[in-house]
Amino acid sequence: MSVDADDLVKVGPASEFDDGDAEIIEVGRAEVGVVRADGEFYAIRNQCPHDGGPVCKGNVQKELVGEFTGTGQRVEQQYSDTDIISCPWHGWSFELETGIHIGDDRIQVPTYEVVVEDEIVYVHTGD
Repeated sequence: MSVDADDLVKVGPASEFDDGDAEIIEVGRAEVGVVRADGEFYAIRNQCPHDGGPVCKGNVQKELVGEFTGTGQRVEQQYSDTDIISCPWHGWSFELETGIHIGDDRIQVPTYEVVVEDEIVYVHTGD
């Protein structure tokens, strides 16, 4: 992929991010959170579609999934490999990679591509 430097917003050194850390930056007129989870970087709009809450101030974790095994049986639960972030205001949760709400795929928070060059993290704002 060829990236135009004019389409990059500098976030900072990758070494300053621990897993679960989020750095809020301005991308145009939007607040965007750059989040590190399992060593990967993600960028997601810092505005929950539910009530405008600061999504990127929430917890980063693996998605908890369950399987209903039958009437009278406990739901079998385990954590998936999907990294999610949960809005601290009302708990709405979104996949970090896609921005899709984990309970309703019709709801989505915009995401942005993250570029790491020479150990510096950037958000790519172009197409």
